[in-house]
Amino acid sequence: MLDKYLREILCANVYDVAKESKLEFAPIISKKIGKKIFYKREDQQETFSFKIRGAYNKMSHLSSAELLRGVIAASAGNHGQGVSLAAKKLRIRSTIVMPRTTPSVKVTSVKRLGSDVVLHGDSYSDAFEEAMKIARRSKKQLVHPFDDMHVIAGQGTIGMEIIRQMSEPIDAIFIAVGGGGLISGIGCYIKSIRPDIKIIGVQTTDSDAMMRSIEKGKRIKLKHVGIFSDGTAVKQVGSETFKLAKLVVDDFCLVTADEICAATRDIFEDTRTIQEPAGAMALAGLKKYVLANGNKKKLDNLVAITCGANVNFERLRIIAERSELGENKEALLAISLPEQRGSFLKLCETLGNRHITEFNYRMEDSSTAIVFAGIEVKDSKEKTKTLKELKAHGFKVFDLSDDEISKSHIRHMVGGKSNLTDNEKLFKFDFPERPGALTSFLSKMHPSWNISLFNYKNNGTDSGKILIGLQVPENERRLLEKFLKQLGYEYTNESKNLAYRLFLNKKSLR
Repeated sequence: MLDKYLREILCANVYDVAKESKLEFAPIISKKIGKKIFYKREDQQETFSFKIRGAYNKMSHLSSAELLRGVIAASAGNHGQGVSLAAKKLRIRSTIVMPRTTPSVKVTSVKRLGSDVVLHGDSYSDAFEEAMKIARRSKKQLVHPFDDMHVIAGQGTIGMEIIRQMSEPIDAIFIAVGGGGLISGIGCYIKSIRPDIKIIGVQTTDSDAMMRSIEKGKRIKLKHVGIFSDGTAVKQVGSETFKLAKLVVDDFCLVTADEICAATRDIFEDTRTIQEPAGAMALAGLKKYVLANGNKKKLDNLVAITCGANVNFERLRIIAERSELGENKEALLAISLPEQRGSFLKLCETLGNRHITEFNYRMEDSSTAIVFAGIEVKDSKEKTKTLKELKAHGFKVFDLSDDEISKSHIRHMVGGKSNLTDNEKLFKFDFPERPGALTSFLSKMHPSWNISLFNYKNNGTDSGKILIGLQVPENERRLLEKFLKQLGYEYTNESKNLAYRLFLNKKSLR
């Protein structure tokens, strides 16, 4: 199987539209972690992503009759741009089906390259189903984003370039994994030519379909996927990519959104470029993997694929905000102290010269204050030391650094507790970013329910986060459960969340 793919990669037609991207030494991050790190700069392609390779190779293998009918693809961004540029080069018509939630900058980019755009549904899955229907009806050739031999072979040319460009021995290559096309292609070439080089797949903790599938020995389908890294948000990997990944992937590493944000900053410091989350994911995994295995495995010369830079400008705020947490350089703490003169002075004296990044509180009652504080620390060890010092000085402390509600909402909402929160239930929703979504939600609510808390945060993705408090009488809880199921939006019940109980609910912890 690998021999077949090696031949396909060696014969792949990609350089009419793609360029041999640079393999750059990254001095700052190398010094930081004590290893020699190299970036394979696929973000420097014309479409700012590696996807152009596979798309063009696939389309260049189509017959004259197929080219005449045109091509169609489903995409929320990078694949659509790759297909569009390939179609422009081949002078054929192309249609890209995109979710209605796709950021306008990506829709505009696809249109600018000459493709017809169809907006359909709220997710990639919706768009793909519609693309399949149109393909059957119009006889257009569907260009799959990852589960296709020629697409995989096109991506595999990256591995060929790495071997040609790297003069030093390579210990491991770290690759972001969504549907599996990129890691399968690179892995097939590397394992055919240099089987000693480790192939490490990197996925997010909430979008790890490939790792779970390999662990189970069969393709599994995730019920929900996190969309912070929208470029790798895939519920089910391809059948072909699954077969190949089983053969070529040596290990996996799971990373969080905060760790991706920290890696984005690392890449910026070395290159002065901004990656999309999927583009920084490989480095995030590399850093975490070295920390866990650096003393046990030979990990001296390492390559991270920076696979894409199609990031919305609106996302830069949250990337910058969360990068400190991803590096364990900020601790978010809830600190209880007596509401009396000198309490804050004592707290500041205990913290010493540590930099306070946030400091919010409101009097809970006449005897106690709860402070929401962001403290700058060097690493996780210093955070642990800080917690111990605060507790030793008599402060009651809660570490909220890993609490998503605290990071996304509570830090922006601290300001007091309501005395009118009887029967309040707190929910976090992921709403599609499209007109009418909130109106649709409200129109389905029971008229007797009251919204007692509401906080919305747009993260620059196709989904906005909403924190909402609903006051629902006990005898209507079944109606609430029915309402939530029928709504169709992803949600979690956060009524028992620690930060919520500390800062926003009168029934606080003591």
